[in-house]
Amino acid sequence: MSSHATRFPRFILGALVLLGAATQANASECPAWLDHDFTKLRSTETVNICKAFAGKPLLLVNTASHCGFTPQFKGLEALHEQYQDQGLVVVGFPSNDFNQEAKTDTETAEICYINYGVKFVMLVPMPVKGAEANPVFKELARQTKEPQWNFNKYLVKPDGTVTHYFDSKVTPESPELNAAINALLAASKPGTAK
Repeated sequence: MSSHATRFPRFILGALVLLGAATQANASECPAWLDHDFTKLRSTETVNICKAFAGKPLLLVNTASHCGFTPQFKGLEALHEQYQDQGLVVVGFPSNDFNQEAKTDTETAEICYINYGVKFVMLVPMPVKGAEANPVFKELARQTKEPQWNFNKYLVKPDGTVTHYFDSKVTPESPELNAAINALLAASKPGTAK
């Protein structure tokens, strides 16, 4: 047996150990408040924000289908398209906390996907304020403030620190939101101090 044949399996084993350590490090870097499974809108599939988007900056938004701010879906999708290759992940959390969400998941999905062409991650409707709020929005409220209305926007560093909170009136096209996204992306690049 040649020396290459005996070293090859050790090389593979070493690579797998390093890969496992890197994966474990990424999982340990993700904050517990993001480590939850949520059902995607109009799907049986779930998404765990930690597992799916570890190491990525986030834009988390509470949404509603029948609100004066609902047209912001178009701008949020534009942000998703503009920044996704730079690592930004947009996640929509539909909610009826302000009595403006569609009555069925089917209608919510139609408004998001057909009316506004949304391709970013949308979850099933759930509470985002008060004692019943999902764990993500409980932590967002703890770090900044609870949503005061639909389409509140939260920018989150990969380590789970909320860098900015924007209320409903700050549109996806606004210079202040885009400046904050660019700053978050710059700070989130590998090798950048976090």
